[in-house]
Amino acid sequence: MPTQEQVLDALKKVRFPGLSRDIVSFGFVRDAVVDGGAVSFTIHFQTENPTVGQQIARDAEAAVRALDGVTDVRVNLEIGARQSAATAGPMPAGPNALEGVKYRIAVASGKGGVGKSTVSTNLALSLRALGFTVGLLDADIYGPSQQMMLGISGKPQIDETDEKILPMERHGIKTMSLGLITEADTPVIWRGPMVMKAIDQFLTDVKWGTLDFLVIDLPPGTGDAQLTLTQKAGLTGAVVVTTPQDVALIDARKGLAMFRKVNVPVLGIVENMSYFICRHCGEREEIFGHGGGKKTAAMLGVPFLGEVPIDPKVVVGGDTGEPIVASDPDAPAAQAFRELARQVVEQLESGMAGHTHGHDHEHDHHHHHDHDHAHTH
Repeated sequence: MPTQEQVLDALKKVRFPGLSRDIVSFGFVRDAVVDGGAVSFTIHFQTENPTVGQQIARDAEAAVRALDGVTDVRVNLEIGARQSAATAGPMPAGPNALEGVKYRIAVASGKGGVGKSTVSTNLALSLRALGFTVGLLDADIYGPSQQMMLGISGKPQIDETDEKILPMERHGIKTMSLGLITEADTPVIWRGPMVMKAIDQFLTDVKWGTLDFLVIDLPPGTGDAQLTLTQKAGLTGAVVVTTPQDVALIDARKGLAMFRKVNVPVLGIVENMSYFICRHCGEREEIFGHGGGKKTAAMLGVPFLGEVPIDPKVVVGGDTGEPIVASDPDAPAAQAFRELARQVVEQLESGMAGHTHGHDHEHDHHHHHDHDHAHTH
């Protein structure tokens, strides 16, 4: 009898027409079920060309049928209409919210304590290092930490012409955090309507200008605040952060479910605090277990974006305003963050987050400057 893993391995041989990546790593395969010799799965993506879907479904069925012990294959094909990036996903807040931002990427986690803000900061800096213009929005209303991680103090300025808030700049990226507009020692006690108003203001009243990427550090969890942000920001895609522990993985699944509910493509799962390298003997210690993030990604049919090791320098960098990507670019953790950024770019630039290949230039009307220099890596 075939296993689910064998089915997914077979489907990894099915390429998206015209691209080198397979349909599993793009996150198109969902709900793979093996019942004896009967296999069923869903292929879900957005395109304006239904024949592409039929071709992929035929190739996928043939790949699975070739496995030993398979007697029946059912492919459920779900094709949504492709939207331009300006309108992809839910409508942004207000008429001009974030209109100069090409890609809006949420970094999310189903629970706190997995290092989501660390991943957000280092992802933003890694994208900047690849030559892109980047903003970082610290929307973690319950524990804003980006101003500390980036080493920013002071209050943001207001542009007198339109009374919009000007983001602060540090390490070459624009940033805005709730921590910059609240008093340092005052606990922020949020009620539902206040949360929604703060989120609205962050999306509509901050002057982000023209950016390639806005990385949005979401509050942990999957409640109303996260849903509201997800819907109002008009996200292009989401990265879900987890650790190898079972409890974090269960929460990561909730995070994935939330994005699917509002039709935001999940670019993949990144496993933080994945392992520790002993500084004395160089041995790799897997303190929290091994491979949970990779297994969860395979089970849920989304790409696995890599493992970030535990490194005391990551913590020190976060406390001193010098994130590891900036302070020690050769460290294994910094390399893992850069690889995460490369994978995010590859998925988005190949047009897969809600777009078909070759159709995604029509949303560039906000963004005339040529940033081909960004692809010299």
